Amino acid sequence: MKTKHIIGIGFLFALMLTGGKAFAQIQTFEWQSVQRQYLVRIPVQYEGDIPVLYFLHGLGDNITRLDNEFHFQQIANQLGWAIVVPQALNEGYGTMWNAALTYSTTDDSGFLMALLDALAESNPFNLDSVFFTGFSMGGFMTHRMAIEHGDRIAGCAPVSGLITSPMANQTPVAPVRMLHIHGTADPVVGYDGGSQYFGYQLGLSVDNILNYWKNANDCTGEPQIDTLPDLHNDGLRFVRYTYDCGTDLQHLKVIGGTHTWYQGESQYDVSYVEEIVKFFKGNGSITSLTDQPSLKGLRVYPNPTTGLFSVEMGESASVEVIDLQGRMVFRQFLNQGANTIDLGPLPEGMYFLKTGNGDVVKILKTN
Repeated sequence: MKTKHIIGIGFLFALMLTGGKAFAQIQTFEWQSVQRQYLVRIPVQYEGDIPVLYFLHGLGDNITRLDNEFHFQQIANQLGWAIVVPQALNEGYGTMWNAALTYSTTDDSGFLMALLDALAESNPFNLDSVFFTGFSMGGFMTHRMAIEHGDRIAGCAPVSGLITSPMANQTPVAPVRMLHIHGTADPVVGYDGGSQYFGYQLGLSVDNILNYWKNANDCTGEPQIDTLPDLHNDGLRFVRYTYDCGTDLQHLKVIGGTHTWYQGESQYDVSYVEEIVKFFKGNGSITSLTDQPSLKGLRVYPNPTTGLFSVEMGESASVEVIDLQGRMVFRQFLNQGANTIDLGPLPEGMYFLKTGNGDVVKILKTN
C-alpha cells in the first residue's frame, strides 16, 4: 500500500512566504576529504518511495543559478520526484565534471553515487528509479555515469554532451535506457564531436555515440524516424530516432539547434525537460511540468481529457488541433468565452491546440 507523505509545516510556511519558491539551501557532503556542495528538492507531497532525478550543470556553471532558472522545487512538486543538483569542483577551467575530458583525478563518478547512498539513508528514495540528465559538460558526465553505473541507473538523458575517447574504450557495466539530445549546429560541442570554440575533438561524434549505445543495448535494424510538428517559428526541426533494442535507445536530433537548452512551450516545439521526463517514465504521456499559462485569456480544461474539453478564449479566433504527425484533425472558429471541443473519435495520444494568435497548448487525450 502506498503511503502519502507531506513535508513539515515549517517548510510549507517558508514556501508560502516566498510565493511557492523554496530558498536555495546549499548543503555539503564530505567525499574523499573534500566538502562537496549540492541541492536536493523533495516534493511537498508524494506517495511511497520517490524516484530520483540528478541534474548535472555545464562547464563553469553553479547550482544556485541553475536552481533559479529551472525552479527545481516546482518540478519536484509536479513530478513527485526528488531532484538532486550537485556542484562540480573548480578544476582550473571553472567548475567542471571529470568526464575523462581532461587529466583530472577527481572521482566525480564515485561522489555522485556516494551522495545518492547518503541521501537515501534519510529520504524515502526509490533506488530502482534513479535517473541522470545534464547539459554540456553535465551531458559528458551523464554518459560516464551510464557507462560506469548503468547497473544502478534506470535512465540517462545527456544534452549537448559526448562520450570522451577514454570512456569509449570502456564497456558499459550494463545496458541503460538512453536518450541523447543534440543540436546539429552546436559550435561548442559539435555534432561531429569537434568544437569550433575549443578547436579540437572533444569526443565521439553523435553517430558514433549512437553506435556505442546500440551495441550496449542490443539494438537491431534501422530506427523509426519521427519528425515532430513544426508549430513555432523557431528555426528548428526536432526529429526523434527510436531504435529497436533490448533496452530503450532514442536520439532527439535538433536540426539547426545550437549549444542551448531549449525550454518553453510558447517559444519552441519541444521542451527538453518534458521530453526527458516522458522518456524516463516510458509511456510518452505526462501532463505539463509547468502551470498552464493563461495565453491572452486562453484556458483549456480538463487536460488530460478523454475527448471532450472546454476552451475559454480571451478573444475570438480560429483554432486548429494538430496531431504528432503534423496533420490538422480539427479546425473551427471559436468565440470569446467558453467553447467546447470533442476529440472523442480520435485515438489517444498528444495533440496541439493552436490559435490564430500563435498560442499553442498541448492536449493529452486518454481513453
